[in-house]
Amino acid sequence: MSAHCCHTDPPAPRDPVCGMTVAPDGPHHAAHAGTTYRFCCAGCRQKFLADPDRYLDPDPPPRSEAPPGTVFTCPMHPEVEQIGPGDCPDCGMALEPKGPPAIETRTEYTCPMHPDVVRDQPGDCPECGMALEPRTVQLDPQNPELRDMTRRFWWALAFTAPLFAIAMLDMLPGRPISALLPQGARPWIELALATPVCLWAAAPFFARAARSIATLRLNMFTLIGIGVGVAYLYSLVATIAPGLFPPAFRAHGGEVAVYFEAAAVIVTLVLLGQILELRARDRTGAALRALLGLTPDTARRIADDGTEADVPLDAVRPGDRLRVRPGDKIPVDGVVLDGQSNVDESMITGEPIPVHKTPGDPLVGATINTTGALTMRAERVGTDTLLSRIVALVADAQRSRAPIQRLADRVAAWFVPLVIAAAVIAFVAWAIWGPEPTLAHALVAAIAVLIIACPCALGLATPMSIMVATGRGASIGVLFRGAEAIERLRDVDTLVVDKTGTLTEGRPTLTTVELHGIDATDAIDAIDEDTLLTLAAALERASEHPIADAIVRGAADRALPIPSATDFESHTGRGITGRVDGRAIALGNAALMRHLDIDLDSAPARADALRRDGQTVLFAAVDGRLAGLIGVADPIKETTPAALDALRAEGLRVVMLTGDEETTARAVAARLHIDEVIAGVLPDQKAAHIERLQRAGHVVAMAGDGINDAPALARADVGVAMGTGSDIAIESADVTLVRGDLGSLLHARRLSAATLRNIKQNLAFAFGYNALGVPVAAGALYPLLGLMLSPMIAAAAMSLSSVSVIANALRLRRVDL
Repeated sequence: MSAHCCHTDPPAPRDPVCGMTVAPDGPHHAAHAGTTYRFCCAGCRQKFLADPDRYLDPDPPPRSEAPPGTVFTCPMHPEVEQIGPGDCPDCGMALEPKGPPAIETRTEYTCPMHPDVVRDQPGDCPECGMALEPRTVQLDPQNPELRDMTRRFWWALAFTAPLFAIAMLDMLPGRPISALLPQGARPWIELALATPVCLWAAAPFFARAARSIATLRLNMFTLIGIGVGVAYLYSLVATIAPGLFPPAFRAHGGEVAVYFEAAAVIVTLVLLGQILELRARDRTGAALRALLGLTPDTARRIADDGTEADVPLDAVRPGDRLRVRPGDKIPVDGVVLDGQSNVDESMITGEPIPVHKTPGDPLVGATINTTGALTMRAERVGTDTLLSRIVALVADAQRSRAPIQRLADRVAAWFVPLVIAAAVIAFVAWAIWGPEPTLAHALVAAIAVLIIACPCALGLATPMSIMVATGRGASIGVLFRGAEAIERLRDVDTLVVDKTGTLTEGRPTLTTVELHGIDATDAIDAIDEDTLLTLAAALERASEHPIADAIVRGAADRALPIPSATDFESHTGRGITGRVDGRAIALGNAALMRHLDIDLDSAPARADALRRDGQTVLFAAVDGRLAGLIGVADPIKETTPAALDALRAEGLRVVMLTGDEETTARAVAARLHIDEVIAGVLPDQKAAHIERLQRAGHVVAMAGDGINDAPALARADVGVAMGTGSDIAIESADVTLVRGDLGSLLHARRLSAATLRNIKQNLAFAFGYNALGVPVAAGALYPLLGLMLSPMIAAAAMSLSSVSVIANALRLRRVDL
């Protein structure tokens, strides 16, 4: 046989970027080192050309959800850390990667003229025929544990609802369910409904309970596992072998009571609690992903030969020259090489006024270039950028606090073995000294002990109070992220506040219009304050600067007509000039006035006084002569002074921590009687100042509203976000004041104290009930009164204890704040 008859077609080429099989004659290809590579789309080709060696590595690292070497930690036990995923040895919960969450993206193609046209592959727009352009879309990754718990919950609910209905309806006079069914059928139906819930839906809880017992670190899952397991197994035995139970524990007709509905309801409610907790943690991850998503997808890199090309952000290396056009986001941290522009750095400093940048000035990634074009040199990329460090700080700080549930866990560590010991003692005592049949009586006594000690009341003690407190807080404009915030807010002794947007409105407003440099004999003596403001607003209307917007709004508030301006010219970093109604108008700083040879006389002294009052000052000139001063400031909120006074009266120490300049910060602090001021700090420095206060022994709350406050909000014992602030700040905080009023913080603190008192009352009642109920269930009254507690009565008492805890928690709805 000829060797040629075994001919096979060559394998189809693969995209070196994504690994997809592509057509040999596909339109997307590129040559590198003498070899032609083909791609599934233009996006993959662009990534390859930006960094070919990355995709041609013969031994690439394996792909995984987290990079190799990632440290995983337990959300309930942050001290538990290990390399790689797994389960917590303390509680059995799934470990989560430590640090910032990974961002998953996909490329889709859309038409620039018809944004509603979206395709998974490149092609032409069916509406206009234009080539579709790629864009990167950030995906919202699903938490596998949340997905699993949600699936178990819905299946559990589907089986528990009819089970609960059957059990409750059969308690009505005449037992209607049992009357409809053949004799003895009801327990078997309940068994069929409860088994999937108690064996499959509750499997994670049993695994965690077993792990906690194996490690001798008992917790709430231990109680849940024992309570559900005992209720189910007792009912299972009562259904399959009712003859084991003596007549004294049989209902009418000789039937032994079963408690399948109690076991199933416990499982369903605990699953619901787990879902709510996992969703809350997922929202935290979403906030961090949104923060990372502030960076642009690409950067415009300038090659050595002067050519420019857009490259993926992860292809940028330190030392690369990058072009930043007007309106673009700064791609990475670096320094200006050429050009001048105003850059909006409010996400970093909190200051709403853009910062003028010239060659040599630093640039921060994800800030916005507003006006001119810049050439920059990349210095810090990837995880080294300031934004990435902010994300890392937030992620680390969010895992540094223990949840309030640990209070119940610590008590449970003693409670569980005592209950088990009591059940064992009861069993032995009845087996030795009890009446015939001794083993049946012993088994019933032990089961009664375990059922009456079922952790329903203990499990509800904390979450019910938290649920009611959260609802009450929402009604007064306070949103709590979780239980730990409610617990810690009561103990806060130091309040650290940002300035812009927290103490102040966060929006520049016209505050001062003063005539200056004019006397009665001047040709322009007809100018009054309204005229000066009208001329300034006419000129500023052509500008998009926040100060310009404040001046235009100020003129509109005074109902002044604003004429048109001509010959408008922007003098970068100095101000603007133009003509209004035939007059030459100049508006800007002292440098602009000197450039125009305008004598300022004594105006700078007055300008300095206004600046010390917290204002940004512009000099206004008309027809070559100084005409006046215009001041713009971020006004203090009307509610701030009274709120701070009330908080200080509660014993709180108030510290201002801001990225604004010292003079402005001191001016605002003086008016609010704040003695401690730390100004000119960057976001990572804010977190460091919070940590310094904590090391000194203070319990610190941080109130802020901007992206720049996110690390400090997360690092503080309690982060407080203004509801009028950025989404990132709100997601990073533990408490959100919906109305943006610090006065709500006072009510939140009082609610925190009331809630903690309520939780302790619930826990005391739950354990006190068990302290009395367990001995009775064990048979302590039998020698005196000949009474033995039936498991049915034990179950009723267990339910009553839960109702009592719920009723006590509901009192929080009426607590006086």
